[in-house]
Amino acid sequence: MVKGRQRKRNASGKNALGSVRIIGGLWRGRKLPVRDLPGLRPSGDRSRETLFNWLQASIQGAACVDLFAGSGALGFEAASRGAEQVIVIDNQKESVATLHESREMLQADQVCVLEADALKWLKSCTPQSIDIAFIDPPFGCGLEQRALQLLHRHDCLKSGGLVYVESARQSPVFAPGPAWEIVREKTMGDVRLSLLKKSDVGER
Repeated sequence: MVKGRQRKRNASGKNALGSVRIIGGLWRGRKLPVRDLPGLRPSGDRSRETLFNWLQASIQGAACVDLFAGSGALGFEAASRGAEQVIVIDNQKESVATLHESREMLQADQVCVLEADALKWLKSCTPQSIDIAFIDPPFGCGLEQRALQLLHRHDCLKSGGLVYVESARQSPVFAPGPAWEIVREKTMGDVRLSLLKKSDVGER
């Protein structure tokens, strides 16, 4: 939820729906439903355009995970642009129900929706199974650095894999280990975009 915005409710008492637009690829222009829930802050068009410009040489055929999926904007954008497999994870039932709706609407068979705690999921992920991870949690909770540490500790990324982190401008992220480096970074208003890379085996 965008800071300062009060949750709206419709006549039935449910959280009101908004939408976020897929900006490129197969489903360009399609809109994903977004519930107005605490902490839900879909990645904006400008930040996603920047991110997928960074990823254009890596996204085709990639195995991706969207760890704090919310609206699924990052995960479905990745699938739209050619990712082979995308796991979208959220722990709020209403968000998960909306993610299922989006998957069915787009007939996105390459997308798997999971209701789970992203940090717990990382502790049991298959080692070296992910090409690209997206970390865009609610700001101010320290979840982005904890997720990075778990990705490193449990060796979740393939050699040469990438991690995108969206955080508050005043909350820079740090490489979780010596085999990692921040390869791209940009600020947009109150938001910081960071792209980290896990070194290829030969680069260590």
